[in-house]
Parts: sequence; C-alpha cells; structure tokens
Amino acid sequence: MNLFSNSTNPFQNQLLKVWLVCLISCMVCKEGIAQNAAFDMNQRLGRGINMGNAFEAPSETAWSNPWQPEYFEMMAALGFQHVRLPVQWETADRSMSEAPYTIDPAFLERIQLAVDEALKNDLIIILNMHHHNLLFAQPLEERERFLAQWQQIADYFQDYPETLLFEVLNEPHGNLSPPMWNDFFADAVTEIRVNNPDRIVLMGTADFGGLSGVPFLELPDDDNIIVSVHYYNPFRFTHQGADWTGEQADEWLGTKWLNLASERNAIIEEFRPLQAFASDNNVPVHVGEFGAYSTADLTSRVLWTTFVARWFEEQNMSWAYWEFSAGFGIYDPQTQSYLEPLVNALLHDPMPEAVQETAEVLYQSDFTNDTDGWLLNAQSNTAATLSRNDAALRIAIESTGSEAWQIQLLRPDLPLLKDHIYRLSIEASAEASRNIAFYAGNASDPWNAYSEIASITLSEDARTFSNTFTMRDEDDEAARLVVDLGQAATAVNISSVTLEEITIASEQEPEE
Repeated sequence: MNLFSNSTNPFQNQLLKVWLVCLISCMVCKEGIAQNAAFDMNQRLGRGINMGNAFEAPSETAWSNPWQPEYFEMMAALGFQHVRLPVQWETADRSMSEAPYTIDPAFLERIQLAVDEALKNDLIIILNMHHHNLLFAQPLEERERFLAQWQQIADYFQDYPETLLFEVLNEPHGNLSPPMWNDFFADAVTEIRVNNPDRIVLMGTADFGGLSGVPFLELPDDDNIIVSVHYYNPFRFTHQGADWTGEQADEWLGTKWLNLASERNAIIEEFRPLQAFASDNNVPVHVGEFGAYSTADLTSRVLWTTFVARWFEEQNMSWAYWEFSAGFGIYDPQTQSYLEPLVNALLHDPMPEAVQETAEVLYQSDFTNDTDGWLLNAQSNTAATLSRNDAALRIAIESTGSEAWQIQLLRPDLPLLKDHIYRLSIEASAEASRNIAFYAGNASDPWNAYSEIASITLSEDARTFSNTFTMRDEDDEAARLVVDLGQAATAVNISSVTLEEITIASEQEPEE
C-alpha cells in the first residue's frame, strides 16, 4: 500500500513523509535509549569491590569481618566506582520461614544504612541475595519465599536512585537447575518491575555463577539487565589453602601463576562463549567476583589480578574484586593497612607483558587411520560410542549420567615429570553448545588430577583450548589424558590433542 497514493498535493505528500521519518526515528531513538541504559550503567560501574564476609555471613560478626561505615569512604578514596553488597536474607533472625515471609524491619534498616553510606560516597551499589541455601536445596518449596523477599526488597528501595542495582541471586546451583533458574529469575524480575520499572537488574549464571553456566542462560524480555559471571580460574591457584573447598586445597599450596602467554590465552578462550552470548543478545557483562586467596604467593596474585582486571576492561566488562577486608582482601582491619601491591594491581598497574615460553611437543594425536590409543569408558547406566570422522574422533552419547566423569575419553601411558611445566591442548567442537572438561591425571586409584580440571564450552565451530600446569606430584611414567563428557547427550568431535613441555624463555641461558 502506498500511503501517498490518495493525495495529489505535493506539499502534503512531503509533510507526510517528514512525519513518518520523525515517527520512525523517535521509535528507534526510544528503543536505543532503553537498550543503552544497561550499557551506560555497566560503563559507570567500572571498577568495583565486594564488601564480602559481612552481611552474607549467618550474622554480621560471624566471620570476623563486620561492616564498618568508613569502609565505603575508603573504597571511594582508592578509586573504586562501585561496591557489591552480598546479603544473606534467609536466616531465622532476618526473615520469616513461613508466609508472609516478612523480612525483619531492623535488618532492612541495617542494609539501608549501608546502601545510604555507599551512595553518600558516590559509589554505585549492587545489592544482592547471597547464600540462599534452602532455595538451592528445595527450590520449588522455597520459590514463594524467594519471590516474597524480592517483593519486599523492591518495595523498600523503590524510591532510591538508579545508582542502586539489584542482583537477584548469587551463584545458583544444587537443585536449582539451569532451566529452573531462568524461570525463577524471570519471575523475580516481574516482581521487581512492579515498582522498579527501570532499575538495572543483574542476572548470574547457573552452576555456581561461572562461565560453564553461560550455555544455559535465557534472558527475559527486559532491556535493563546486565549479565554477571564469577571467575576464579585456575581454581587450584586461586583457592589453594582455602579450607572450605575441601582437604585437597592444602595439596594445592605453592601453585603459581606465571603470566605465561599460554596461561593468558587459556583465560581468553574461556570467555569467548560469554562474549558471543553477550554480542548475540546485546547485553553487557559484569564480572561480579574474581580474586586469589591470601595463601597464594603475592607475586602470582599480583600478576594474575593485573592481567584479568586489565583484560576485563579491554573487553568493556565492569568488575568487582572479591573482596575488601577478609581472606582475599586488599585491606587488613587488624593492622589498618592496605596490601599495596594488590591495590596497585587492581587500580594502577598497566597490562603486563606476557612471559615468553618455548614448547616441545611430547604427544601429538593422529586420528588419520585409528583412534591413536584413545579409549572410551562409559560407566553405570550411560551409553556412548567412539568412531572416527574426517581424521577426528567422534563421541556419540546415547544416555548420560549425573556426573561428567561417567563418560570419559582416555589416553594412557604418557610420562610426566615432577616440577616440569606442561601445556595440554585440545581442539574440539560439538553439534550444539555444551560443556566438557579435560585434564591430565593419575591412571590408577586415587585417580587424582595433576592439572586443573578445565571446564570448557564447545560450539559447532572447532576451537583450541589449553590447560597449562606444573607437575607437582612425583614422576608418573604412565599418566593419562582425560576428557569428561558425561552430562550432555550432544555429540562431541575431537580434532586433535597435544601435550607439550613448556620452558620459560628466561631460563634458556646461552652457553658460554
């Protein structure tokens, strides 16, 4: 239909055309403003820090790190632009466990005091729901309470400025499955939007908030959302000596991060699926937690922190370091002093140059004629088949297990020597987005891993992922390479696997 066909007046036709152009431009402009609000806020968030181990503890003093009002002034003076405030709302003295699930007014006032202090110091503040353990254990039974809590929080803070953000739930996991989390998040946003129609809301990922949860994310139809992920890899480095992760944490003590090019590339590759998701869905990204525990050596902590912080910024991701004044922290309340090298790593140090390395290939797969010694092990009630296709291995999975290790692709009899540095690389793809894990480990009981168990996200396009590690165990002349496949039925293609020994370039002194 021609809108101008019924008019013989050229001037009238021209006016109609101008009116239509203005109308369309206005519509596009309004849509752009809505879409850009989240991106604008993410840019304003910039560099932040968590006020951790305070309000998310069972009581504010339970973990010996109570919040002090001057902390937010100190954060702002250092140059941080926002603070993330983790809060546990479910304890008996903070909210009712039965309908109407009322949050204690005194506790709300205490949280309000912290929010007001942040805003007074020109800090944007992210208020979250942390450690909702009952929700993770029995989500259907706790759903009503979860939504009622957000109704109350949203109502209480509805008149606050846009510089207060809501984060619906920290690190969904347990029985709160990824599909269920998508639904719960959308339901919570619906409750928030009743009286906070434009407030920015953060959505974390399932599977403990990490990158492995990205393939399962489904965003609701809402422009004012920022996706938030947590990053603590390599985990054996960042959580060495952290007793809450299990007895193995002490075995990791002494793990270093050397700032090798291969270590940095492994981090970059891990983030590619998230970056693709953000681009495809036109949504900004916030790294809500990252850090290395105090029992790691300070040099490694500084190198790792500087690299990831600067790299996040290069990718236009805002970030919040974990955390201010406890085990990962930059401030010691006992001595009232800052850990200056870590402060500088976060706020001042430029991107460091990567440490150069050389590599000697110890094993290179060749799937041209056979499986090159790789074996498929399907345990319990799982079922999978191994075949070759175009000089690649193909693992078709008929039935999965509850654990990733219940279907494993294995390559035994490879020597690893104590204190040597290795890089294990795998080129792989899948018929649809899915996660797998790969590592080098012991071929007999106790089946322990020598390297990080690297979780990666595959797509239809083959990509190479690497896992660099120092062999901290005794020599093993018959170690095995392992790929864990057991939690998704999507077929996987392995194009190549490479094991290399790494030598740091500075160690190669010329002979005189």
